[in-house]
Amino acid sequence: MTQLTPQDGIAIVTGAGSGLGRAMAVGLSEKGFTVVGTGRQLQPLQETAALCTKGRFVAEPLDVADARAVSEGFARIVENHGPIALLINNAAVYPHRDFLEESPESFMQTVAINLGGVVHCSHAALRDMAARGRGRILNVATFADLNPLPSAGAYSVSKGAARILTRALIADLGDRFPGIVIGDWMPGMLRTGMGIPDGLAPEQAAKWGVKLALMRDPALTGAVFEMDREILPLRGIKGKIKDLILMRRRRPRQL
Repeated sequence: MTQLTPQDGIAIVTGAGSGLGRAMAVGLSEKGFTVVGTGRQLQPLQETAALCTKGRFVAEPLDVADARAVSEGFARIVENHGPIALLINNAAVYPHRDFLEESPESFMQTVAINLGGVVHCSHAALRDMAARGRGRILNVATFADLNPLPSAGAYSVSKGAARILTRALIADLGDRFPGIVIGDWMPGMLRTGMGIPDGLAPEQAAKWGVKLALMRDPALTGAVFEMDREILPLRGIKGKIKDLILMRRRRPRQL
């Protein structure tokens, strides 16, 4: 399968100051990529830089909820570091607030980060990728929209909408730019500030995420992976009958 290499360009990881984003930045730097990591504060990004392969991490303080800042920041990144081969939309917040404890403003601030950040960063990266006709976007996603947990309304809505955005991007760009591969990845319940105490170590999940992010086979556009395995789309009755007649069985890909 065709793989991204450092010769294809740089990697951008949003939310690289901690947890999964940090672990993925480290993993990509070990693969030889120049990794530009974004986050709202410089110090956590500098701590990530200290863990990465020397000289392979660039700290870029950036608020992904700020459309203008993202547009200008990505233009500066391309000018200073070269074309964008890979964007990993990882930045997110998970405030635990009951809907009646929220204000409309606090709810929409979560949406601005978890959904708006994916919109802003994807749009900025795609301006560079579309000019060359190739690139890779991996959106870190969840199934939170299917079964929202209590006190997670803003998170569930924003992350669910981000999954719809992935499909919308493919609908708009898939036919014109088959060399730009876009998909979702659910890393599972992690032992991070947003996760659970007995969750999976982010370093383990990052190994799967980095491997998936570097796969640029056009057949992966629209694919959804959970942890290290593809989640196949549900088949209707007609599709199941057709598969039975043709004696074919789709097998999920595994990392």
